[in-house]
Amino acid sequence: MKRVRKSLVVVLGILLVAVMIVLGLIGGLYSFISPRKPRPTPMPKAALPWSDDFSNPASGWQVESDFSAEVGYHEDAMRVLVKMPNLLAWAFAGREFSDFHLAVEATQVAGPDDNAYGVLVRIRDPDHFYLFSISGDGHYQVSKYDGEERKGLSGDWTPSNAIHPGAATNLLEVICQDTTMTFLVNGVQLAQVEDVDYRQGDIGLYAGSFFEPGVEVHFDNLRVEKP
Repeated sequence: MKRVRKSLVVVLGILLVAVMIVLGLIGGLYSFISPRKPRPTPMPKAALPWSDDFSNPASGWQVESDFSAEVGYHEDAMRVLVKMPNLLAWAFAGREFSDFHLAVEATQVAGPDDNAYGVLVRIRDPDHFYLFSISGDGHYQVSKYDGEERKGLSGDWTPSNAIHPGAATNLLEVICQDTTMTFLVNGVQLAQVEDVDYRQGDIGLYAGSFFEPGVEVHFDNLRVEKP
């Protein structure tokens, strides 16, 4: 009888560990697919051209910080520090744009090169937007959040020699004109996609981690002009 009980306890223990592992994996995936989101507020339409060098902490960006990430003005830049694995964190500009040409300098300051950082455009709400991402190991991707999942519009992560890897500065550009969106890094066009769903919305700056935390990216010298 003791042997049966012992075997049952072992089996239940193994099942419990398996369930915890599965829940952990699902939780990690969910935190990446459903990122940490500042609460949006009603947005005024932006008059172009518009720029921000982040030297004024009162310039209006919507930011939040807690135990998982720090997002805010820092040393004349917009700093995004991700302190947990499998997490995205970002700042909203709090303005509405439709057709525009955006350019911003993004500098990886710390953390693993297996990361993601970049620009969000035409943010309708925290669950509907387009995302232009590059990584410290020299890859890029254009994707879309549709409220339920993240869809790759440019295919899977793709390597590019135009991206400066590691702790370096990259100039990110996004041109949105009607349903056409063009994405460039350091003056080189990496992708152009067509999508009809989101025609206007806010913009954002983000950084994200995968398996390792500690990703820190600074954004500076943002400018938004007519396309």
